Amino acid sequence: MNRRQFTLFLIIGISALVVILFCGIIFTCSGKKTVQEQIEEPIEIEEEEDVLPEENEEENDVVVETVQTGGGVRASGEARVSYQTQRPISSISGLNRIAGMGVNVSEINPINYDNPDLNVLRQMGADQYLISFLAGEQFYRSANYDRAITEYTAAINRNPDFTEAFVSRGNSWMKKRDYNRAIEDYNRAIRLNSNKAEVFNYRGFARSERGEMALAIQDFTRAITINRNYIDALINRSHAYYQTGDFTRTIEDCDRIISLEPSNAVIWNRRGSAWYRREDDDRAIRDFSEAIRLNTNYAIAWYNRANAWFNKGDFDRALSDINRCLTINPSFSAAQTTRANILQRMGR
Repeated sequence: MNRRQFTLFLIIGISALVVILFCGIIFTCSGKKTVQEQIEEPIEIEEEEDVLPEENEEENDVVVETVQTGGGVRASGEARVSYQTQRPISSISGLNRIAGMGVNVSEINPINYDNPDLNVLRQMGADQYLISFLAGEQFYRSANYDRAITEYTAAINRNPDFTEAFVSRGNSWMKKRDYNRAIEDYNRAIRLNSNKAEVFNYRGFARSERGEMALAIQDFTRAITINRNYIDALINRSHAYYQTGDFTRTIEDCDRIISLEPSNAVIWNRRGSAWYRREDDDRAIRDFSEAIRLNTNYAIAWYNRANAWFNKGDFDRALSDINRCLTINPSFSAAQTTRANILQRMGR
């Protein structure tokens, strides 16, 4: 073999070796697995409500999403964003005027004070705008939002300064998921009365649904400024902070909520999720554990804690938690995937 042939043979050999090494690297990388691929859709679809819960409800409806980070899955929770269906009748200006004339408004309907007989109101001489408004409230309660909007609009046409009618019509648009019109009505209500904390809370939710998280946070903050212990607004703002990745402020709001409502398992889970996203698995586990203590059937909290144990390399506890999660919710597909990956890491 002459020198030229030897050089050519050497080049071919080196090239073949490089190709073999490159293929080996690709094979090794493709063999690595994470606990779960990122999930874009909500997991617990069965918990998602078509309408928003009313203000002052004790229970929170939760939709949890998962986000891949490293070897585990970071979970987030969306708690209630609530608004009240009705104001107490005694707070409505039209009835206060009637009361000033010597009429006892509590006698409008002794059986159900907050659902008065409209014929009785007419006989008492109530203004037509008030009759229309209360008719709208009745349609709203029966989930007939189109008829409710018609009545609220009639009330507004007769009394364009009637703040309650704008708020209620905005709520009806919210139920119909027409957030643009809801915001328009809340804007008009705020121009008439800028001291109603709940209206800023409602507008904040509508803005968050339009993806305007910075504006939503401003509204929730304004609601909290007016009413420092407004739990619904704190819950909503904590979720908005979480969605924008501000986990420090999420934790701060959750701290305040827990001080006011320590039995709220959803908020313990949310704060745990925020600690988890900050890669503080020990604190996350403590919060998930408290959520589980408060609600032993809280499948998402079991799932979240399983991922925290997984990140700490405690596969036995991770498997135990994920099994409990699947016992509660066997159709939880994300948990099924997580369990398979835990078993693989355990060599089973």
